[in-house]
Amino acid sequence: MTFKRIELSILIRVLLLFIALVLASFLLVKGWYIYLALITPVVIYQVIEFYRFQRKAHDELGQFVESVHYRDFSRYFDVRHGTNEIKTLRKGFNEINTTFKVISKEKETQYQYLQKILELVDTGIMSYEEQEGEVVWMNESLKRMLQLPYLKKIHSLAKRDEGLYNEIILLKSGESKIATAHLEREAFKVLLSATLFQTEGKLYKLIAFQNVNEALDETESKAWQKLLSVMTHEIMNSIAPISSLAETLKHRLQQSYTLLNNDTGTVDDLELGIDTIKKRSEGLLKFAQTYRNLNKITTPNLKKVYVSDIFENLYRLMQPTLQQKNIELEIVLKETDIILDVDPNLIEQVLINLLVNAIEAVKDIAEPKIVLSAYLASSKRTVLKVADNGTGMSEEIMEKIFIPFFSTKKSGSGIGLSLCKQIMMLHRGNIHVQSAEGKGTAFILQF
Repeated sequence: MTFKRIELSILIRVLLLFIALVLASFLLVKGWYIYLALITPVVIYQVIEFYRFQRKAHDELGQFVESVHYRDFSRYFDVRHGTNEIKTLRKGFNEINTTFKVISKEKETQYQYLQKILELVDTGIMSYEEQEGEVVWMNESLKRMLQLPYLKKIHSLAKRDEGLYNEIILLKSGESKIATAHLEREAFKVLLSATLFQTEGKLYKLIAFQNVNEALDETESKAWQKLLSVMTHEIMNSIAPISSLAETLKHRLQQSYTLLNNDTGTVDDLELGIDTIKKRSEGLLKFAQTYRNLNKITTPNLKKVYVSDIFENLYRLMQPTLQQKNIELEIVLKETDIILDVDPNLIEQVLINLLVNAIEAVKDIAEPKIVLSAYLASSKRTVLKVADNGTGMSEEIMEKIFIPFFSTKKSGSGIGLSLCKQIMMLHRGNIHVQSAEGKGTAFILQF
């Protein structure tokens, strides 16, 4: 409606100028110069006025285009002052600016809303320009997950975690894969998912990072629990009758002892064989009963306890053994007010198992030392650590130590670390190991 008025105004001006020019031409042809002198100023006035109108409209349009270019939709064009045509034009510009302002506000609101949603989710999200590698955006969840306050280019990640960087670069759009992220003091599994999108002629890659360490541990633990339940049940059902039968046979043999000829020692051999069968069957029953402990702990009795109290109890308990074996125990607790919401008995059992393993690892070291420490990590998690300067472990062994039945000790049952892992999972925490052959081992508990 506004611009139709402007078109009508221009049309009227052009028409009046045309009539004035036609009239001037007619007077010139007729030779009526007196009348021509009167109409000429009118023609000149109309030409000047038409030029001024066009120039003013051009200037107004230039200001409007500038405000659109710089997205300055707050600019207001004064409608009160100026000619009627300019007022109409300014009113139209103000209407367009108002519409743009509403659209821009809606888009900004949607952007802020989307950004807040992405900041609240636990999944880490990063987008970067694929050709140059410039990181466009990463949410707070990813910064906490990778402990990265800022990342300018994706290639900078190679200096911090080359393995994770290579997995991200090689990940194709639509693919998902599990990779390992390495932090300064821990490593964990992440599920990477990628998608590509194009805008303004540039190709961008969007990566989603999901920490699946706890989910994998929980799934693995449940699988082992089911397997152990079936195995112990079948072993006990199969061995119990054998033990009972061996006891019956031994009793019958003793009753018939006077009736049998034992000159060649045959009866003694039978009795010895039956005893052996009975002892081995009882041993297998005890073995199965021991592994059933992995499934016994279901609900921890949570209490708020000071880490300093836990460490003090451990020190009193382990000090005689440590002194006897001449092993130094160093306790590092810079923040004495750290509190855990745990089952103290279960957590002490975990730490005892780790200390016993550490004592075994340093027994052949010239200057054996074990360090028990606690601190608050940057992720606001409480961390307990048992480190030793013992023989260390290979990568192959580290991958197996939490598997039930696996043990590097000749007399080991393979239950200790599996039980530690289950207890930590019951506390919604995790346990992992860092080790190097010949340098020592550290077990890290995160709550």
